[in-house]
Amino acid sequence: LASEIEDIGGQHVHRPPIPLDLAADQYTNVTSAFLRDSLKGKVVLIDIWDYTCINCIQTLPYIKEWNARYKNKGLVIIGVHDPEFEFEKDAKNLDSAIKQFGLTYPIIADNDYKIWNSLANQYWPAKYLFDAKGILRAEHFGEGDYQSFEAFLQKILLERDSSLELPEPVAPMRETDKHGAVCYRATPETYVGFERNHPGNDDEIEVDRPFTYHAPEQLKDDVLYFDGDWTVRREYAQPAGKSEASLAINYQAKEANLVIHPLIATGFRVQVTQDGKPLAIEDRGADVREANGKTYLDVQVGRMYRITNNHD
Repeated sequence: LASEIEDIGGQHVHRPPIPLDLAADQYTNVTSAFLRDSLKGKVVLIDIWDYTCINCIQTLPYIKEWNARYKNKGLVIIGVHDPEFEFEKDAKNLDSAIKQFGLTYPIIADNDYKIWNSLANQYWPAKYLFDAKGILRAEHFGEGDYQSFEAFLQKILLERDSSLELPEPVAPMRETDKHGAVCYRATPETYVGFERNHPGNDDEIEVDRPFTYHAPEQLKDDVLYFDGDWTVRREYAQPAGKSEASLAINYQAKEANLVIHPLIATGFRVQVTQDGKPLAIEDRGADVREANGKTYLDVQVGRMYRITNNHD
């Protein structure tokens, strides 16, 4: 982080104009006119995020706390939502996520990636910190190093108003955020749609048409497999028939999560097993339910569903 939050203001990288000529439904918690006026002479933190991204979700408690601490001390936080999936462009879906996470600072729906491109951004999540003169002073990509970033944020606020009394940086909110936490190798992120997926099936992926796939008895590690009738599309796959359709993966991680979007208004259930059995209570993610001896996800809205939270 030292190189990432090093004071880069000497380069005089000024804040790019934030596109504010957007449709009214692309703003939440603020209007374009108010936002334009509120940036003058303020320290601005732009947080680029996506509501189905686990790395973004993990950072939100800290962003929310910084907003509560410093919004009356010269800081304006702007959440810029850049959707990774097409269904996230729907204003109702984004509004639902904003309410779910309890976000009260201004949010812009950057569906056409105008702000993303103006910052030459490449990551979810990404933080860009500008001082009161509009000069880029720090950037940070991904999770972690919250205390160091907050300390640098306080430095920029004190440059604007040296009379401020500021608290100690917020304590780590999770065990994994603490200094010295051990990070083990985890199965990499994978996708279900054909654009970015490399499934382990011997079958050639049939694009945009129903096909019956067969997962082998022995699965390779870290690779997603289709089993049953599926139609595989560019960024997702959907069951293609009335027979059972499954996804299987041998993974190494404490948590396994999956982005699911119901294509029917009534939603549906997804049965979940681990090692061939219903999920044990101590290994269940927050979205897992149990009925009649089976564990399942109750899918009603498009979002990231927390499947496992293994005890070790």
